[in-house]
Amino acid sequence: MSRADPRTRGFTLVEIMVALVVFSLAALALIRLEGQTIRSTGFVSSALLAQIVARNVAIEAVTDAQPPTRGRATGVEQVGGRTWTWVRDTQPLGDGDVQRIDVAVSDAGGAVMGRATMVRPPPAPVAQVRTGP
Repeated sequence: MSRADPRTRGFTLVEIMVALVVFSLAALALIRLEGQTIRSTGFVSSALLAQIVARNVAIEAVTDAQPPTRGRATGVEQVGGRTWTWVRDTQPLGDGDVQRIDVAVSDAGGAVMGRATMVRPPPAPVAQVRTGP
């Protein structure tokens, strides 16, 4: 009986099965990683939109001509095709008219997804113009 040339031998069934198992494990790991990436992207998108709402509400309170009323105020905004509920707490800071404005934004499920804190400075003094001698 003659032996086959070692250079022309193929893979054995066991070698092919081991290669398939290794490839399958790598493919499953990549599929799980893809699922986690998709979930993370959804969360980041929601958190970004909530942060935009929080900043808009806080900036509106800081730049409005009249200072916001002290205490708690709530509202609803539509951003990115979603409904966001915000809560704004306005508290005095120190002895003057400086106000601290805290905003928390929740999604439809009630989970807080974004926060913002800003300080509203006291109103600028009005300059008086003198007329006459």
